[in-house]
Amino acid sequence: VQLQACGGGLVQAGGSLRLSCAASGLTFNTYLAGWFRQAPGKEREFVAAVSRSGGNTHYSDSVKGRFTISRDNAKNTVYLKMNTLKPEDTAVYYCAADHFGTRSSYYLDYEYDYWGQGTQVTVSS
Repeated sequence: VQLQACGGGLVQAGGSLRLSCAASGLTFNTYLAGWFRQAPGKEREFVAAVSRSGGNTHYSDSVKGRFTISRDNAKNTVYLKMNTLKPEDTAVYYCAADHFGTRSSYYLDYEYDYWGQGTQVTVSS
């Protein structure tokens, strides 16, 4: 199983980025997919999750209204569109897949089975 994240970079505050995460070696549409992030000196935190069908999404309060998670099961890929970026969004962003994830557990990083390698997002002020 492999999750390959890409799309990070350096952007000015107020700008946008779109992260992608391509999955292989698993039946992707049987996994809940999520994005987490970790800033220097901080714990990893939940950002967003999307249900297996893509019909339900969840966001942390800090990104709600600015970020959009989506998936394309035909391409085995999950996306995170990030708008109106702020310096506090600076972090390494990780995608993850959870085979048994539910609406009660989507924000729990220890529930996820597989993780991508992370992609750096840096927002300058």
